[in-house]
Amino acid sequence: MFHHHHRHEGRRFGHGFGREGGHGPHHHRRGGFGGRMFGQGDLRLVILALIAEKPRHGYEIIKAIEDRLAGTYSPSPGVIYPTLTLMEEIGQVTAAMEGSRKLYTLTPEGEQALAENRAVVDSILARMTQAGGEEGVAATLQIRRAMENLKLALRMRMGQGPIDAAHRQRIADAIDAAARVVEQG
Repeated sequence: MFHHHHRHEGRRFGHGFGREGGHGPHHHRRGGFGGRMFGQGDLRLVILALIAEKPRHGYEIIKAIEDRLAGTYSPSPGVIYPTLTLMEEIGQVTAAMEGSRKLYTLTPEGEQALAENRAVVDSILARMTQAGGEEGVAATLQIRRAMENLKLALRMRMGQGPIDAAHRQRIADAIDAAARVVEQG
C-alpha cells in the first residue's frame, strides 16, 4: 500500500520543509549534530515519538526536544507548529482544544507511521541523546543557562534605575544563598 503524503509534502510546503538548519530567523541552534539538526521528515518522526509517549501541546514538544538535547538546540515555533498542522492534515495526529492551546494526540495512522519508521526514530533519538552529551555536559549547560538568566535579570533590573535598600538586600541574600548551595556540593 502506498502513502502519497510523503511525496506531496515538499511541493505543498516548499522545498526543504521539515528540515532544520541554515541561518534564518527560526534557527535556534547552539551546537548539536554538525550540519542540519534534522533531515527531511526526521522532525516529524521525533514529534510522533514524543506524542506517542504522552499527548502534548506544541510548547511541550519544543521543550522536550530542547531537554533531550540538553539545551543545545531548540526548534522554533515557526518550525514546530506548521509541522503539527501538516501532521494533523495527513491524519497522524489529532488536536483537541484545551483552553487556548491545542493538545496533540497520536492517531492510528500516526502510530502506524511510527511503527514503520521505528529503526529511524530510534536512531534519531540516539543521535539526540549523543548530541545532548553525557549527564555532566547536560548539568553544565543547565547551570550555564541559569547563570546567564541571573546575569540578564540583574542587568535588566539595574538598568531600570535605583533599587531600594530592602530590595537590594533581598537580591544580595538570594545570591548569597545560591552561593552556599553551590559550595555545599
